[in-house]
Amino acid sequence: MLPTLREGDLLLARRASRARPGAVVVVRWEGSRPVSVKRLLRRDPEGWWVERDNPSEGVDSWSAGAVPADGVLAVVLVRLWPRPGRPAPRP
Repeated sequence: MLPTLREGDLLLARRASRARPGAVVVVRWEGSRPVSVKRLLRRDPEGWWVERDNPSEGVDSWSAGAVPADGVLAVVLVRLWPRPGRPAPRP
């Protein structure tokens, strides 16, 4: 499975009020890890279990544990650039 998003994609997101499993979200990990975009899998008592779409890169709950409920910052609504269904421009 190819990654859903690539570095440099421009996203439109809104503050997370009701996140659902399967949604692409912006999360803040505990500790010194950077803010990142992940896919929600399920909610556990410890928080949200998130996964990455690209299994060969990045961090997800398999390696870092659940994201606290207040660590889900925003839900991604749409990728603005490159436009969905069109190839990314070449550098």
